[in-house]
Amino acid sequence: MASALSSLFSEAGQLANREEPVISRLMKDALETEGLISLAAGFTDNSLLPDREVLAAAEKLASEQPDRNWLQYGTSLGRPGLRQAVIEHLRGFYGETGLNIDPRNCLISNGSQQSLYLTVQLLCNPGDRVLVEAPSYFVFLELLSGLGVEAVSIPTLANGRWDIPALAQLLEQWDSNGQIESLKLLYFMGTYSNPSSRSVPEADKVALAELLRRRERPLPVIEDMAYRELYFDKPWPARSCLSLESWQGMPVLYAGTFTKPLATGLKTGFAVSHNHDWIQALARIKGHQDFGTANFCQALVEILLRDGFYSKYLENTRPVYKAKMDHMSAALEASNIRTQGWSWQRPEGGLLMWLDGPSDADTRIGSSIWQKCLQNKVLYVPGDLCFAGSNPPRNTLRLSFGAIAMDDIPEGIRRLGTALSRSQNSSLYT
Repeated sequence: MASALSSLFSEAGQLANREEPVISRLMKDALETEGLISLAAGFTDNSLLPDREVLAAAEKLASEQPDRNWLQYGTSLGRPGLRQAVIEHLRGFYGETGLNIDPRNCLISNGSQQSLYLTVQLLCNPGDRVLVEAPSYFVFLELLSGLGVEAVSIPTLANGRWDIPALAQLLEQWDSNGQIESLKLLYFMGTYSNPSSRSVPEADKVALAELLRRRERPLPVIEDMAYRELYFDKPWPARSCLSLESWQGMPVLYAGTFTKPLATGLKTGFAVSHNHDWIQALARIKGHQDFGTANFCQALVEILLRDGFYSKYLENTRPVYKAKMDHMSAALEASNIRTQGWSWQRPEGGLLMWLDGPSDADTRIGSSIWQKCLQNKVLYVPGDLCFAGSNPPRNTLRLSFGAIAMDDIPEGIRRLGTALSRSQNSSLYT
């Protein structure tokens, strides 16, 4: 019966049903392996969740709005007060004080992921192409695959920055062979990106804008800023594309969220653009899905932003995440895997660390290294999941210090280091 039903699925249903999402597989392995230490979970620390702040916000709602409209349906676009608070919040970032955005050009979404999905649904057909970073957010890559859209990597230099001349050549090649019509979107993470924790310099954003502005057909761009607030010592000194003069008049969407920096369970994100048509189209599609993000969650976040709870909470959590990153960095150095050909950079923010291995290492799901790590009861995210194309690098992996307890970090890295050690496990390398 199941196979008979699947034969009735639409093209979109068949694409989405091809295989289980990798993130589901990783969560399943974590839950089903007793005693496993997960260095894969990219969410925030349970011990830091703002229960007191949320309770205080709920009490304020009850006293300020006794009509309880926050327990009713909202609108597809989102609460007006929260949309205004989001704009004010964005003006508080480096170089953004003059940002002039009408709150009607802000959509409140179920995390930033919904904004990404709605945009791809809006702009792309199966067989179309989207330019992404290398490496890129693997959940977004899976989103594209589930919609039948091909991800293509932006050419990248050895230091991780975009190779703008090479990208220009790629676009010219597609122009000449007629493939440019299938290019519908460019996606990148501006700060402390998932998975590499790199941030994009302002000069690179300007260079990209100058390249795209020379083209006849505009290319919509998403700047995903999910981790922007999670800096350690100081904010990343680059304006968003929303504020850069070189991007004015071009179709850009800023995707942000309060799930990663605040609480994933609130599932409240936002999308902002100077392009009113883009936001309104997303709101219409969202209206078909859910009539609007949960009004109660929106109202809580609105209070947290308006009354300063949110900024104070971040001031208290940033030092904790920095300490956890320092702890993981020290444990990696103590593991001696650097002498085995593994390398990494200390991030300046975010929740993640990216490791590059020797060319003969294979970290893919099912590989010997993967199996050895499961035997050692430690889990990572294989780096090949984070690259577009059919032949991604096999020798990279992503670690997270976000959710893991501080005391578990040294043991988790010790288990990982044992699995990666060439001297003890030479057969793990090809």
